[in-house]
Amino acid sequence: MYSQIALKVYGAVCEGYIKSREMFWKFFSNVDEINQLEINTKQYEEKLKNVNFDIVCVFDEGFPKIPNIIKKSDRPFLFEYCGDLSLLDKVDNNIAVIGLKEPNQNIIDREKEIVSKIIKNGCCIVSGLANGCDTVAHTECVKNHGKTVAFLPSSIENIYPPKNLDLAVEIVKSGGLVVSEYINEPKSYGERVARFVERDRLQAMFSKAVVLIASYRNGEGDSGSRHAMQKAKEYDRRRFMMFDKHIDFDKAFFGLNQDLLNENVTILTEKSIDDLF
Repeated sequence: MYSQIALKVYGAVCEGYIKSREMFWKFFSNVDEINQLEINTKQYEEKLKNVNFDIVCVFDEGFPKIPNIIKKSDRPFLFEYCGDLSLLDKVDNNIAVIGLKEPNQNIIDREKEIVSKIIKNGCCIVSGLANGCDTVAHTECVKNHGKTVAFLPSSIENIYPPKNLDLAVEIVKSGGLVVSEYINEPKSYGERVARFVERDRLQAMFSKAVVLIASYRNGEGDSGSRHAMQKAKEYDRRRFMMFDKHIDFDKAFFGLNQDLLNENVTILTEKSIDDLF
C-alpha cells in the first residue's frame, strides 16, 4: 500500500510540478519541499484504488536502496510496480540479460541455454520486456519457474510493447516484478526514444552483472544494448557477453560484442559462466 508522501509525489508528477529526475533532485529532494505543493491527493487516491499497480517513492522505507556509486541525476525517485519490489534490493542475486530485438534462431537457442543456467543457480533475471532477447529471457525464466524483473520504458497502464502484456502478467504471477519510473505518457517522439535509453540504466543499476547476448554496432542496426553495457561499466558492474570467435566473428548481429572485445568484457564459456554466480 502506498504512503501519503508517495501519493503526493505521484500527484506532483501527474500535474507537471516535477518534470524530470533532474528537477526532482534539484528542487524536491526532501519531504518539506513536496509538502509545500498544493496538490489534492484525493483524486489520485481514488485512481489508485482502481488500478492493478502500486506506487513507492524515495521517501518510503520500502524504496529500493540505491548504491552510493550511482550519481544523483541517474537515481529514480518514484516507481509504479506490480509484484515483488523486494527483488530490487537483492542486487547480488540479479543478473541482467539484454540483446537485440530480432535475434535469429541460433541466437535464441544459445540465449535459452545461458538463461537456463542462470535460473538453475537461483539467480533472478533482469531485462526490459522488449521484443527479441528480452522476451526470450523473461519467457524462459517464467517457463523454468524462476523469478524475473521487467523494467518498462512505458507506464504500467500502457505496457510496451503491447504484445507482451500477457507476459508481464505471467511475470507477476510467477513471483517476479514489473516496474516503471514513468507515470505520464511521453509528450514527443524524442521523449519516447529517450525513455528506452533511460530504462537501460535501471537494468544495470539493479543487477550485479549484465550479460549481452547479441547486438549490432552503433549505426548498423538495433544497438540499444550498448547503453546498458556502458552504464554497467560506469556503475562498476561485471560485464559478460555471448560470443564465439569461430562462428560469430564479422557477423552484424554481433557488432557490439566484437567492439567490446577491446574492453575486456568476459566472454561466456563453460568455465567463465560460473563467475556469474
